[in-house]
Amino acid sequence: MRPEDCLFCKIARGDVPASLCHSGDEVVAFDDVNPQAPVHVLVIPREHITSLEHARDDHRSLLGALLVVARDVARTRGLAESGYRTVINIGDDGGQSVPHIHVHLLGGRSLSWPPG
Repeated sequence: MRPEDCLFCKIARGDVPASLCHSGDEVVAFDDVNPQAPVHVLVIPREHITSLEHARDDHRSLLGALLVVARDVARTRGLAESGYRTVINIGDDGGQSVPHIHVHLLGGRSLSWPPG
């Protein structure tokens, strides 16, 4: 997929509106439009990377930034003490529905295991 056609790239560029809760140089976070928990935020890099499987070794810092932003948003949303889940889906069998790497931040209720 070309970045010009990618929904998450369009959100990162500001071409598609989203409820942003973080907007930095490398990472954007926004509320999921189909939340699976009271708090469901998607954390994405501005750079188009199809999935974790497509990430290069030189993306290490960017991948770490995704998790740090997820942690910071969890703290801001009051989830740090009670707990939360971060998930990265990879490929069709992993449940990835948008071909742009993203971290799901879920919380605000007790989450069961296994997830599905």
